[in-house]
Amino acid sequence: MAIDFSFTDEHDELRATIRQFVADKSNEQAVREQMATDTGWDRAVWAQMAEEMGLAGLIIPEEFGGAGVGYVELLVVMEEMGRALLCSPFLSTAVLATNAVLGCGTEAAQKDLLVDIAAGRTIATLAHVEKNGRWDVGGIEMRATKQGDGWQIDGSKHCVIDGHTADVILVAAKTNAGVELFRVEAGAAGLERTSIPALDLTRKLATLAFTQTPAVKISDGDQSASLEIALARTIAALAAEQTGGAQMCLDMSVDYAKSRLQFGRPIGSFQAIKHKCADMLVGVEFAKSAAYQACFEIADASEDIRPSCAIAKSFCSETYFHVAAENIQIHGGMGFTWEHPAHLYFKRAKASELLFGDPSFHREALAGLIGL
Repeated sequence: MAIDFSFTDEHDELRATIRQFVADKSNEQAVREQMATDTGWDRAVWAQMAEEMGLAGLIIPEEFGGAGVGYVELLVVMEEMGRALLCSPFLSTAVLATNAVLGCGTEAAQKDLLVDIAAGRTIATLAHVEKNGRWDVGGIEMRATKQGDGWQIDGSKHCVIDGHTADVILVAAKTNAGVELFRVEAGAAGLERTSIPALDLTRKLATLAFTQTPAVKISDGDQSASLEIALARTIAALAAEQTGGAQMCLDMSVDYAKSRLQFGRPIGSFQAIKHKCADMLVGVEFAKSAAYQACFEIADASEDIRPSCAIAKSFCSETYFHVAAENIQIHGGMGFTWEHPAHLYFKRAKASELLFGDPSFHREALAGLIGL
């Protein structure tokens, strides 16, 4: 059955609402202010997003206090956040951690954690990447050991989004049953959190070290397959965010090409600039198609979403980075300066390209999924 990729009037209204919100709360000045802080985001803005707009619980079912909407709505929200480089724990909490709990957590764990996430009371993240640098579930080597009635974990996790500020860390670790999900509180004994100096200052990463750290197992049995799906759903949302950033870079380039004069005429009238802008437009439109395909498949509950998600992450990563680089070139010398926002998008594009695996990683994964 063919999937309808059209947006409804409600989707258009949602887009307009989010665009106005980020215009007010995530202008260039606000982004620069937040990326210079240790936290990396504004708690007052996050509270407004969660309590007044219901964004923290966007994909959380109504039974757990969420909005209970689908991935098309999340697609719209992520695009607009990507356009504005919004500094918030939305990706780590409302997307990554939420997908992990929905896919891998027991019903009791879901009720216990998702209610607080939806209300904005809890910032959560998923820690699964280890020293080996592998973003797939097969790279998880950390083991959890039974200690009396509880569990403890030892080892380290790397590139944890908002890991230094999260109230709850969901840790993927192995037991005799397979890969399972554990809940670790921010103040747990033996937990050491260290911020990583990142290329993209608008999205903070951390390394987490665990030394006999107490943890609560919130899954029941091997969650390898479920965690793979949760990660696929997350990279689809990230791909949507990438298209929003790419579209903003294209818009910036076109606006500048129309207004910047050289030899008495707009630079956009020169063939070289025309070709750059045309190539950027084609790339952005194809990237949107890839991201939309993945998100609409998730919303439609398609049988296997992983191939479309891998395509989306691979193509959108390369497109965003290319368009962000071309945006700098079109702006000329000014585009290389710290004062101009072009470099903020360039750094976000590169960091997002590597986050959850680079394009080569996802193309290799796709080849495996389709039997090549």
